Amino acid sequence: MSDTSPYLFLTVFLGIAIAFPLVPIGVAYLWSRTFTPAKPGAEKNAAYECGIESTGSARIQFKSQYYLYGIIFLIFDVEAVFLIPIAVAFLDLSVGAAVATLVFILLLVEGLAWAWSKGALNWD
Repeated sequence: MSDTSPYLFLTVFLGIAIAFPLVPIGVAYLWSRTFTPAKPGAEKNAAYECGIESTGSARIQFKSQYYLYGIIFLIFDVEAVFLIPIAVAFLDLSVGAAVATLVFILLLVEGLAWAWSKGALNWD
C-alpha cells in the first residue's frame, strides 16, 4: 500500500481536468496569432451572404394572431397524435377505453368551438 495522501489523486485529477480544455484553446490562440495575420478590409467587413446592407432596425412587429394560430395548431396537432394509438387499436378497445376516447374527442371539439366563438380563427 502506498503512503500517499488521498488528496493527491484529486489534485492530479483536477489539474488534468483544467488543463484538458485549456491547452487546446491556448494552442489554437497561439497558432492564430502566429500564422494568421489580421487582414481587415472593406471586403472582409462587408455583408456575408446575401450582400444586402442592413438599414434601420431589425425589430419587426408581428400580429399576435400569428402566435395564436401557432398555439392552436400545436394544441390540436399534439392531441391528434394521441389519437393514433386509439385508431390503431380501435377494434380491440374496451368499453371504458371507447368512452374515454369519446370524452377526449368531445373535449377537442369543445376547445375548437371555444376558439371559434372567441374569434381566434377569424383573420382580420
